[in-house]
Amino acid sequence: MSKRRTAATRLGEAIPLQRLDTDNYTSGGRDSTDRPPSSLSSIDTPLMTAQLDLDDAHRLTINSTHMERQAMVNNNNKKEKKQGRGSARTEPLNPLDNNFKKQKYPGNVVSNNKYNVITFLPLVLFEQFKFFFNLYFLLVALSQFVPQLRIGFLFTYVGPLVFVLAVTMMKEWHDDHARKKRDNEANSQRYMRLTVDGPEVIPSKKIRVGDLVLIEKNQRVPADVVLLRTTESSGACFVRTDQLDGETDWKLRIAVAPTQKLGENADLFLLHGEVYADAPHKNIYDFVGTLSVTQGPSQEGLPVTVPLAVENTMWANTTLASGSAVGFVVYTGSDTRAAMNTGHAKTKVGILDTEVNLMSKILFVVTLALSLAMVALDGFKAVWHITLFRFLILFSSIIPISLRVNLDMGKSFYSLGIERDREIPGSVVRNSMIPEELGRIEYCLTDKTGTLTRNEMEMRRIHMGMMAYTIETSDEVVRHVRSHLRDKGVGEAEESAATSAYTPVSASATAPGSGSGGAASKASALLAKGHGKARRDMPQRVFDMVESLALCHNVTPAEDSDDSGNNADEQQTHDDQLGLSVARPMAYQASSPDEVAIVKWTERVGVVLAERTLSTITLRLDALIPDSQAGFGTAPTLVYDILHVFPFTSESKRMGIIVRSRLTGEILFVQKGADAVMTRIVQYNDWLDEECGNMARDGLRTLVVGRKRLSSDAYARFDEAYQRAKVAVVGRAEAMQRVVEDYLESDLELLGLTGVEDRLQDNVRATLELLGNAGVKVWMLTGDKVETATCVAVSAKLVRRDQLIHVISGLKAAHEVTDALETLRTLGDCCLIIDGDSLHVTMDFFRDEFVQLASTLSAVVCCRCSPTQKADVVRLIQKFTGKRVLAVGDGGNDVSMIQAADVGVGLVGKEGKQASLAADFSVNQFSYLGRLLLWHGRNSYKRSAKLAQFVIHRGLIISIMQVVFSALFYFAPIALFQGLLLVGYTTVYTMAPVFSLVLDRDVTEDIAMLYPELYAELTKGRSLSYKTFFTWLLISIYQGGALMMIAVWLFDTEFIHVVSIAFTGL
Repeated sequence: MSKRRTAATRLGEAIPLQRLDTDNYTSGGRDSTDRPPSSLSSIDTPLMTAQLDLDDAHRLTINSTHMERQAMVNNNNKKEKKQGRGSARTEPLNPLDNNFKKQKYPGNVVSNNKYNVITFLPLVLFEQFKFFFNLYFLLVALSQFVPQLRIGFLFTYVGPLVFVLAVTMMKEWHDDHARKKRDNEANSQRYMRLTVDGPEVIPSKKIRVGDLVLIEKNQRVPADVVLLRTTESSGACFVRTDQLDGETDWKLRIAVAPTQKLGENADLFLLHGEVYADAPHKNIYDFVGTLSVTQGPSQEGLPVTVPLAVENTMWANTTLASGSAVGFVVYTGSDTRAAMNTGHAKTKVGILDTEVNLMSKILFVVTLALSLAMVALDGFKAVWHITLFRFLILFSSIIPISLRVNLDMGKSFYSLGIERDREIPGSVVRNSMIPEELGRIEYCLTDKTGTLTRNEMEMRRIHMGMMAYTIETSDEVVRHVRSHLRDKGVGEAEESAATSAYTPVSASATAPGSGSGGAASKASALLAKGHGKARRDMPQRVFDMVESLALCHNVTPAEDSDDSGNNADEQQTHDDQLGLSVARPMAYQASSPDEVAIVKWTERVGVVLAERTLSTITLRLDALIPDSQAGFGTAPTLVYDILHVFPFTSESKRMGIIVRSRLTGEILFVQKGADAVMTRIVQYNDWLDEECGNMARDGLRTLVVGRKRLSSDAYARFDEAYQRAKVAVVGRAEAMQRVVEDYLESDLELLGLTGVEDRLQDNVRATLELLGNAGVKVWMLTGDKVETATCVAVSAKLVRRDQLIHVISGLKAAHEVTDALETLRTLGDCCLIIDGDSLHVTMDFFRDEFVQLASTLSAVVCCRCSPTQKADVVRLIQKFTGKRVLAVGDGGNDVSMIQAADVGVGLVGKEGKQASLAADFSVNQFSYLGRLLLWHGRNSYKRSAKLAQFVIHRGLIISIMQVVFSALFYFAPIALFQGLLLVGYTTVYTMAPVFSLVLDRDVTEDIAMLYPELYAELTKGRSLSYKTFFTWLLISIYQGGALMMIAVWLFDTEFIHVVSIAFTGL
């Protein structure tokens, strides 16, 4: 019983299970702005690889509050009459007990298409005729079915309209069919469904609520599931959620205890019970449910009911990062968190189309004015209203229907040019209706992870006061580590051990008194002697830094080999002082990628994290392996007992660990954290602040590392006080933190400073500088932490070297927002960094004031943003500024933002193509954005503007000639040009020279990219404005009037041939 209690206690220390009980279940309400508990959103504890007593873990999570909530849930279940889409649900745990035919839940399908068979025709027609431009031609065409209003041949009015609609419908069908085809690919991904007859391979679209799904490592989770079993004996696993919330940290998930302790997956079909899940909602950080087991292989401990929280779930579009897992499906399709945080695709209309539509209204007023003038000059005779309508139809060519055909064909041509550009290979245009929008962008909202960065962390620099090392000088660190270890006799211990009872396996145990005891004792004494020196030499200082970095983290190693061994003796923990281990390549799992980067660096310099359990850390000293045996030689190992772990939290901004070396018996407290909090904890120094600033300016994430040796008495006093604080009923977390501060966090020896780089995508800095010079304001919206986003903003040069960074975080009330905005107002042009909670409060109370201030800043970074918040920021900028917004991202969490923006650009990322498939334009790199805007955007907008005005000019000329002709013929509503002559004028005779404008260019490609300031002129819309429009209008009136008057004046004796003469002149 004492062993079981100890295991449960250690589990409680490693994973704060109290977070799973009353904190999550005492309130039935939800707040969409709730963030996950800090200890669970990014768990900073080792993956639990040792055996643990799941019964005790289960008992830790059950309390009276849970029972009360379950009673309430049961009462609600009895009242629940209908379960289906959008409702809470209670489903049998065993699929054999489930009647799937009666389910009314949405199918588990991904759907990005806009139409179906029934809605295609009405929606396409609505989208076309909601614009005055198209509606006008529809009315003109319908008027020709009235005999009194018919002028010329019917097909001359109906034919062009039908042609335009047919082309548009074919284009929409093609684009939507492509979207549906891509959706089918996603819906056809194969998954393993567990059945009583064995695993069954099915496409993801056939997954139902109540199914048991087996998910493998690196496989996308197809639906929202409750975690029942994992391959880890502890029931733990990690998931990557960057496609859901944009956070790069891996999240720890825990399987439900009653199902995890089963012998194998097939035993799940021996259980009978039910799973309750609350109604689906958007909040990805909240889940309320219960799992009840009434019957099982053994009735011991049954019936049992356990609460379910977000830690027991895996949401759709996350990726399983470790092992394999069995999940019980609770939400599918549109009920999943991912789908509910994704906006529906909308039909995007370019600003040029809006401007053309407005100008067509002006032209209609001109047409109406001319028609009224003709009727008035004729004295409003007889049925003048019929005459008025006939004139309106005669002058209808003032608004040429060919304009729509020319513009659409031009857009297709621009899209083809983008896709065939060899400078931006792999680019795809998924919405060919808005290429000219690329030339009018003033705000660029970008994701961070996978868009600006590669999400590949690399240890770039380490500073230790008098010396500094970079990744290029790692060999020098290896020499110092090897020199220190050999000076302290570890090398001799290895040689002695190699001839004794040690076996070169991945984790060999050394029993007390074995053949290597003498060697180990010698190494122990020498290492202890080295640690005790008042003034240490350089190798000693370097080793202490490397050793501390290899110990203070939350990383769990795994050998990169299938034959790592399953022998129990080989897998047992090192339970003595010094052992041997074969040098094998290692893989690492952690909740934070920068933690992995640091551990990989220690591996590179010869101190490898070989094994980690709940209670021990084993380091392998590869630095002592001769170069000739690299990759297969044996190395000594050092084993440390883990006494306490203090996880990193956003509040404390530091993590620590207390370990006891089995070799020396020495107790060490190692801590690392942000310089802002570590400065007051470590001993006085005169270089830390300066070096932190230097690394921050280079965009590196800095961590200060300190260490303190504890005597046995000092540790005993701390442990006694800490245990008392852990059982406090009120203010437990504060009491525990206070004990740590009082007993440990003072006068730490400053070992050094690390700098980790989040590697940027290729040419990100140059592209951001290019966009800035082009007058495009860049906002970065990310789900990552404030510190991470700040480092990337600096590294990417989003923040100028001399620019002030102003951080707004932790705002909870309106008065705090007022003070923060007032401070921001006095700072001028700075880089604003604001977290998700503060952004939510600010947009609730001071939306207009915030966007008014933020829109004047050259750079804004929004951290910890949910997918919905990203889309809200896009809409806020659009509404307040009226400017065109481009959104770029690579993950599923960016889809809402991409769809809400005027132009959405999706990157084909490592984690999938969701953003790429939902975007208007798909590219392979962020750096392609510069060419996409400055060259293709410029050409598309300038050419479309010229083409639109020239086509209007062409129609106005012929209409003015009609006006002059009718005036000379006593204001008779008779057509000057009829039938094929009129249709041929706008197609065969003038199509080629007019459409050749799509090849026009005002500057060369090199000039456009060399002088990005030219792009800023485009955003002012001067290529198509009222000034240019009325200029063309006056030119048309002059040319049309002159052509007709000269034709009549020169050939008055042959007036009967005036039609031929006028058309020839035209």
